[in-house]
Amino acid sequence: MDKGRSIWLVCTLLLAVVALAGCYEPEPRPRVIGEDRPVPLPTTQLIPQYRLLGRSIQGRAITAQILGDGLDTTLIVATIHGNEPAGTPLVKRLADHLATNPDLLEGRRIVIIPVANPDGMAAGTRENVRAVDLNRNFEASNRVNNGDYGHQSLSEPETRALQAAIEEFRPNRILSLHQPLNCIDYDGPGKALAAAVASSSRLPVKKLGAKPGSLGAYTGEELGIPTITMELPAAASNLSEDALWERYGQAMIVGITYSLPASK
Repeated sequence: MDKGRSIWLVCTLLLAVVALAGCYEPEPRPRVIGEDRPVPLPTTQLIPQYRLLGRSIQGRAITAQILGDGLDTTLIVATIHGNEPAGTPLVKRLADHLATNPDLLEGRRIVIIPVANPDGMAAGTRENVRAVDLNRNFEASNRVNNGDYGHQSLSEPETRALQAAIEEFRPNRILSLHQPLNCIDYDGPGKALAAAVASSSRLPVKKLGAKPGSLGAYTGEELGIPTITMELPAAASNLSEDALWERYGQAMIVGITYSLPASK
């Protein structure tokens, strides 16, 4: 066989191999039934929802973080007085704890407002930037109309944001974090809840009485929602988030998990 014919045969064989390879279709992989359905996230990776409730006078966002979707709803409010900021890191740690311990959310919904008075917090003042005490600005029957408490109820955008949260989420209980009175106060039918929270903290129960136009006066006394005020000590502002959680974390958990007495 001459050299030219050999080259021709080799080229022909190579072309045949390439042609066959191009026509080859691999056997399809067996399909697993249901494999095209989305895989649910592990419960430890549940992502909380966030809601913009409103904005402060200076335009700062007032937000709610929502965890769980059960019927037993707890509303938690921190730093409604801007110079009482220790509740903010405490509720942040609570949210982190609930996200990694989703069993605590079974049958529950927790709505956390970490900073109810963002302008006051930024300025280090009890009141908002119009010098109104937001915790005297609710539409309770005992409120007083004046420059310090607002010339009418819900005159401030911050309290209107809180009012909107109350109306939307319709909480079964409310926990409000304050300083510096070092006790557990309550309004409305919250005595048993207050005692349970106090037993898990270093804070005694003290009935301070509903202040004019306060959140407790409105939600506790007017609406009949058990409303607990956790009055942390003044020095709590100097504690780290870890230290706050070590001292008061269990009280927060009891506050959201305690079985409330059946309403009459």
